[in-house]
Amino acid sequence: MNKRKSSFTSALFVLPYFIMFMAFLVIPLLYGLYISFHDYGLLSNDRPFVGLDNYIAIFNPDSYLSSLFFEGLWNTFQFVIYSVPLLVIIGLGLALLVNSMPAKLRGFFRTVYFIPYSISVSVIAIIWLWLLDTNSGLINNYLTKMGFDPIPWLTTMPYAWISIVAATLWWTIGFNMIIFINALNEVPEDLYEASSIDGASAWQKFIHITLPSIRPIMLFVIITSTIASFNIYGQPYLMTGGGPGDSTEVLLMGIVEQAFEQRQLGSASAMAIIMALIMIIVSIIQFKISNPAKKGGEQ
Repeated sequence: MNKRKSSFTSALFVLPYFIMFMAFLVIPLLYGLYISFHDYGLLSNDRPFVGLDNYIAIFNPDSYLSSLFFEGLWNTFQFVIYSVPLLVIIGLGLALLVNSMPAKLRGFFRTVYFIPYSISVSVIAIIWLWLLDTNSGLINNYLTKMGFDPIPWLTTMPYAWISIVAATLWWTIGFNMIIFINALNEVPEDLYEASSIDGASAWQKFIHITLPSIRPIMLFVIITSTIASFNIYGQPYLMTGGGPGDSTEVLLMGIVEQAFEQRQLGSASAMAIIMALIMIIVSIIQFKISNPAKKGGEQ
C-alpha cells in the first residue's frame, strides 16, 4: 500500500511537466505533421489531403518553395557555422577568466555577463540598431570623428553577418559562460595539484585535465548552441530584414513568410518538419563525433 502511495505521489510531481510537454510540444508537433499533409490555406475552409505533395514541392527545383527553403537553409547554415564556434570558445574563455578572478569579484562579473541573456530579442535588436545604423549609429559617429568613412554594417556583406553574429554573442554568451563555470567548479582540485607537482604548465593542465573533465558539458553546450542558432529569427528579421537582398533571410523567416504572408500553412509546416529533421540529424552527428565508440565495444 505504501509503495503504491509513493508511486502515486511521484506521478503527481511529474504530472505538471507531462501536461506541459504534451500541450506545448507533442500535440503541436503532431498537429503540424497533420497540417503538412494537407493543402491548408488560412483563407479557405477547403483543406484537402494532398499526401506528400508539400514535401515534393520543396525538393522540386522548379517550385518557388524549393528556392525559398534551400536559400533560407543555406543562410541558416552560414549563421550556425559563424556563431556556434564563437559561442562555445568565447563562453569557455569567459568562464575561465571569471573563475580566475578573486572570489569577491566573481559574482559581479557573472551577473554582468549574464544580464543581456535576460533581455528580449526586440530590445537587443534596438540596442544594436542604435549602435550600428549607417547614418546615426554610435559606432559610425565615432568612426567619422576619427576621420574614417562610415561602415554600412546592416546593408552590405559581410558586415551584415558580422553584426548579427556580434549581437547574438553579446546576447547569449552569458548562458554558456554560466554552464561552463559550473562545469569547471566540478573538476577535482586534486588533479590540478598533482599536475603542478609534476611540473605541468597551465596549458597542459587545460588540455589534459580541464577539457577531458568538462567534455560532457562541452557536448551539451555545442548541441544546445547549434539548436538555438538553427532557430535564429529575431536578429536578422529586426536588424537587417533579411538583407542585403536575401543574403540574411534565414529559414525561419521563409517559413513565417509562407505561413502568414502567403497564408499556406500546409507547405510552411512541411518546411518546418524538414528543418526539425535536419536539426536532429546534425545533433546526432555532433554527438557521434564527440563520443566515438571505444575499442572493444565500450561506449
